[in-house]
Amino acid sequence: MKNSFLIGLSLSSILVCGSLSDIKAQDTTKVANLSLTSQYNEMLSKTRTLDGYKLVNPTRLTNLWRSATDSLKREQRKLRQAEAKLNTLTTSVGTLKKTLTTNEEALAASTLKLDQVSFLGMPVDKSTYNLIMWGAVLLLGIALFVSVFQSTSARKEARYRVKLFEELSTEFQTYKVKANEREKKLARELQDERNKLDDLGHRD
Repeated sequence: MKNSFLIGLSLSSILVCGSLSDIKAQDTTKVANLSLTSQYNEMLSKTRTLDGYKLVNPTRLTNLWRSATDSLKREQRKLRQAEAKLNTLTTSVGTLKKTLTTNEEALAASTLKLDQVSFLGMPVDKSTYNLIMWGAVLLLGIALFVSVFQSTSARKEARYRVKLFEELSTEFQTYKVKANEREKKLARELQDERNKLDDLGHRD
């Protein structure tokens, strides 16, 4: 009885070894080309049961482990690349924000210059300056009309004031032309800055 058991065990060992050899010879290269799920299912489909135990081909198991390791390394590499790209994008966004802030400050300064003029060496709001100039013109006009009804000497003074008024008016008109040209130039510069800001906004 004991001899029969030993003989059966020996035959089983021979069958197992033969089965493992056949399995190893069949699919050593094909498994490497399969996905992890396919390799796992392939390995399960080709296992055999002996005395309640699953016989797994070591080559397939090794290939599955190698594939899993390679897949993990690939995913880790992709993760590192994504993190590097995210850091680069974050740096770029920070740089763009700083540039945008600088341009906004420059735009505010340009707008302030556009709304102000220099009067007697001091920056004065344009509306205030126009009020002062037109007030001066009005006062000179009133003085002119009063002077017309005075004596000969006063009339000479009136003619002088008329001449002065005309010179002042001519100077004022010249200034208005120059101021208008400067305003147009500043408006173009302001529009250029706005276009730059719009371009930065679209990139952002």
